[in-house]
Amino acid sequence: MTFAVTPIYALPLALIYLILWFRISGVRANTKISFGDGGNVDLLRRVRQHGNFVEWTTFVLILMIIAEGMGAPALYLHISGALLLIGRIAHPFGLGAIDNAAHPLRYVGNGTNILATVNLMVCLAMNLINT
Repeated sequence: MTFAVTPIYALPLALIYLILWFRISGVRANTKISFGDGGNVDLLRRVRQHGNFVEWTTFVLILMIIAEGMGAPALYLHISGALLLIGRIAHPFGLGAIDNAAHPLRYVGNGTNILATVNLMVCLAMNLINT
């Protein structure tokens, strides 16, 4: 089976993954902290930005692959892929805001991820019902 939609979103997401990883590596190199965060707030923030990215991106991309493999309409896959990409671009900026748990970009990041997930869950459920 050929996947035509999911790779469109997987590629830019992989680039964001690497950017977030390089940001952690840069702080680790400058501070000589090889494990954990060493109490460095900037390193902790970057680790969480990367960790949150990995948690959501992996989960949603797996759902996209399953949905695409089951023949979900491309429109729904594009909706979820675009929502995921928007959320993953926005969230690190919101999570980077010092002492602001209610930063709007955190809401954008998490909200778009939830919408992408629910959209894919509906796609999967509809495909299961129709088989």
